[in-house]
Amino acid sequence: MPHHDPIPRSRQADYERAASAWARYKRMMKWMVLAAAVTVGLSLLYLWQSGGPMPLHLIVATIAGVGLTVLVGTGLMGLVFLSNRSGHDDEAARGGQDDDQ
Repeated sequence: MPHHDPIPRSRQADYERAASAWARYKRMMKWMVLAAAVTVGLSLLYLWQSGGPMPLHLIVATIAGVGLTVLVGTGLMGLVFLSNRSGHDDEAARGGQDDDQ
């Protein structure tokens, strides 16, 4: 089976690539925490303006439901991009073979 990259890559480049991808992921997740907080705030504002009573249970459920949904969704999607940028997808495409072969 032909190899896609006949020249073995250095392991140092792989570590630098992964470190760069993780730094970008962490930076993105900080912004996503802010986006989740804004989304929760807008959701609570909408519920308050709808005119109905807002018991504590509704507020807690809205914060947990909306906030965690935004964070989990963006976190998982970010991990998809992280695996691509860090080189993990390349390793999977090679089928776990070493670069030396």
